[in-house]
Amino acid sequence: MKKLFVMQMLILAVFSLAAWAQSAPGYKVVKTWKLGGNGGWDYITVDSEGRRLFIARSDRVMVVDEDSGKLLTEIPDTAGVHGVALTPEFGRGFISDGGEDMVTIFDLKSLKPLNKVKVGTRPDAIVYDPFTKRVFTFNALSHDTTAVDAAKGEVVGKIDLGGKPEKMAIVDADSGKVIAMPDIGDGCDATAFDADQKLAFASAGDGTITVIREDSPDKFSVAEIVKTQDHARTMALDPKTHELFTVTAKVLPERKVEPDTFVVLTIGK
Repeated sequence: MKKLFVMQMLILAVFSLAAWAQSAPGYKVVKTWKLGGNGGWDYITVDSEGRRLFIARSDRVMVVDEDSGKLLTEIPDTAGVHGVALTPEFGRGFISDGGEDMVTIFDLKSLKPLNKVKVGTRPDAIVYDPFTKRVFTFNALSHDTTAVDAAKGEVVGKIDLGGKPEKMAIVDADSGKVIAMPDIGDGCDATAFDADQKLAFASAGDGTITVIREDSPDKFSVAEIVKTQDHARTMALDPKTHELFTVTAKVLPERKVEPDTFVVLTIGK
């Protein structure tokens, strides 16, 4: 009876794995583009309309063709850059310059810098909220967020966050209740949600992207784990093509980046 029970359990496990594999979204690395260049990196921003990627690289922003992987230009003088927020309706982009506690505002067509505004201490992540028409910087050292009027390019206020603003959680936007905190890879530095596919993504420095399925409004489960490359901790989603983009390079001891090893990875089906 014991042997029969073990055999039944093994059969069930095989069928469970097969069913999971069939239901998994099936993401994988489909393209690799070598950009090279010196310095570290941080967030990626996708411009779906312009078919461009904006990649933060230490003291500049690399602008890359989303289809070919060709470097189009670089936006300079962005010390300690962390991220880029785009406001197409105002024809502007906003860059968080963490090294000088500033936001660089640039023209979306010419990609030329327009001016800079002072924000909190070491601005890191930066996002645009189309409802309030404001750009928000999440400031790592001052533990707050700064609100910038996207139309005027002026600071209109700040909100105290009570701690460093980095965490992975799925939260009800109306009530503030934490719905789920799924297991993800080590060293997560970016998340995204594909509303059409009902999938959430979390990229981590251990070389994985965890794909999380929305089974229902209050239930989420891990659908699959996609292998990328070590140190590919940041990520961006193109909501139109449903492709993901991540970047990485060979990292030497003391967290130094080996020159000319920087690459962009496209993750798709």
